[in-house]
Amino acid sequence: MTTPSSSPGPEVHRDRLPTLYEVLSRRTSAPVDLFFFYIYMRDQQRSVDYLDFWLDVSQHMALCRHYVRELRRTNLFGTPELEKAGSKRSSTILDNVTEAGPSNEKDKTTPEQRLSAFLRENDTIPRHSPQNSVGTTDSARSNTEPPRPSFMAGSTADSSPMQDSSGNQQSTPDQHTVTRNDIRASAEKILYTYLLPGSEREIILPQSILDRITHDIEVENRDDPEVFDTAKDYVFQAMERDAFPGFLRCKAFGNIVPPSMMVRLIIGLLAMFGGFWAAFTLIFLNHSRSNRCWLILPFTIGVYALASHQYMLDPLLVFAGRSETTFGSFGKIREPFVKKLLFKRAVMVLLVIILADAALCALFILVPGKRL
Repeated sequence: MTTPSSSPGPEVHRDRLPTLYEVLSRRTSAPVDLFFFYIYMRDQQRSVDYLDFWLDVSQHMALCRHYVRELRRTNLFGTPELEKAGSKRSSTILDNVTEAGPSNEKDKTTPEQRLSAFLRENDTIPRHSPQNSVGTTDSARSNTEPPRPSFMAGSTADSSPMQDSSGNQQSTPDQHTVTRNDIRASAEKILYTYLLPGSEREIILPQSILDRITHDIEVENRDDPEVFDTAKDYVFQAMERDAFPGFLRCKAFGNIVPPSMMVRLIIGLLAMFGGFWAAFTLIFLNHSRSNRCWLILPFTIGVYALASHQYMLDPLLVFAGRSETTFGSFGKIREPFVKKLLFKRAVMVLLVIILADAALCALFILVPGKRL
C-alpha cells in the first residue's frame, strides 16, 4: 500500500523568510504567498507577464504529467495481460515526477527531463495512448484550445477526470480529459502569447533562447516541457534577482502599498504644517499651557503618518494582523515568521512615534508664551 504524497501547501514551521520557489510552489502563506506576489508583480514591478509565463510553463508540465498518468491507466486497462514497456516507463516517471521548478543543469535526470524524454519517445513510437487506446470510443478529439490556467485555481491538469461519491478516482480507461493535441496546443499557446515578436504579452528573452524554442516547436514539432527549460530558468533567475528582494522588503518588513504610503505622506505633512502653525500662534498669543495641549492631536497624527510612510509599515494594522494587498484592501497575516517579524518592527516604529511626538509636544507646550 503506497502512501499518498502530501500536496504542496504552507509550511507551518519555517524560522526564516521563504524563497522564491517556495512562493511559486504555493508553500507559503499571506502576506508572502503567490497571491500577494502576483499583485506585487502586477502593480509595483509592472512585469506580471514574466510571472504568468513561469506559471503557464509549470501548468504545461502538469498537463504533461496528467497525460502520462492517463496513458499509464489506458495501458493497464487496455492490455492487462501484456508486459508493456510504455506502461512500465510511465509508471517510473509518475513515481519520480514532482512539481515543476527551476531545472539544474548539473542534474541529468530531473523529472522534467525524464517526462520530456518519454513524451518524445511516445510521439515517435506507435503505442497505446488516450486517443487510440482499445477502450476509447471517440474516433477523434476536438482540438479546442483550453482556457488559460489561473494561478489562483488548483492545478486542473492534476485533477482526476472521474471521481466516485467518496472522492476516489475511478479507474475507467475510456474517459480522458487530456489528449496529445491539448499538450501541443498548450505549448503553442505559450509560444504565441509570450515569445514570438509582437505577441500579445511578449517578454524579453535572449534571442538565442527564443530561436531555439521556436525551432523546437515549429520545426521539430516538440511539445515536451524540456523545450521551455532554458527560458523558464532565465525568467526565474530574473524574478529572483530583480523582483523578489523588493517583494520581501514590502511584505515581510512592511504592510502598506505605495498609494497608501503617498496618502500617509500627504496627511502627515498637512498635519505637521497645521500643528506648527497652531503651536506658534498659541505661543505668540500667550495662550495658557492647558490650551496648548491640543497640539498633541495634530502632532500625533503627523508623526504617525510620516513614520508609517518612512518605514512602509502601519503599526496599528500589524497589531490587527492585517497587511494591505491593494489600496484600501487588506489581507490577514498568516505566515508565522513574517507575523513575528512585523510585530517586532511595529513595536519599534511605535516607540519612534511616541518619542518624536512626546518631544514635539513637550517643546511647544512647555515653552513660555510671549504676546507680540
